[in-house]
Amino acid sequence: MRMLLAVPFLVTFLACGSSKLSRREAEGDIKKDYPVQIVVTIPESASAIKGSAEHARLVALQEAAGKGAFAVTRKVEGDRETFSFKPGASSPKEVRLSPKGYELPAAEAEFVRALRIEYMRDSARVTYQIRLGRPTAWFGLFQTLHPGVRAGETKERHASYRKEGRSWVLQGTDETLKKAR
Repeated sequence: MRMLLAVPFLVTFLACGSSKLSRREAEGDIKKDYPVQIVVTIPESASAIKGSAEHARLVALQEAAGKGAFAVTRKVEGDRETFSFKPGASSPKEVRLSPKGYELPAAEAEFVRALRIEYMRDSARVTYQIRLGRPTAWFGLFQTLHPGVRAGETKERHASYRKEGRSWVLQGTDETLKKAR
């Protein structure tokens, strides 16, 4: 009699599949988008009020980027100062033009592991870790703009999943960086 009850239960269990997203499945999906490239963005032109935090950041950027790689010109207009950055004669090959100015590769962010999975009704949120690695010669410039960032440091990111039938589909992550080339 017990065998007769076990067979329908086993068939139902196998037909429905797992109702939970496994950590292994989530890590496999998310890992496909890594490593991502961390870039330093140098504006073509930027303006700030003298004495402001933004002005101090632009002065630090001028000092770090103006060492042969970029030609920097400053123009005072009342209480504002405009900084213009142009690739110099000894500019590296890695400089790429972007809509926000110029980009230089600083490092790569690598996937480490999934930390936790939070389930809602038909969705899940996965918290995972990335590690800042493979710094380039431009990592010091990146640190000028983002003080306190160190190579090897880990950060948390999030991914969202939606359940479709018996499977979980990755909807997206909060990662804003691009896959390394």
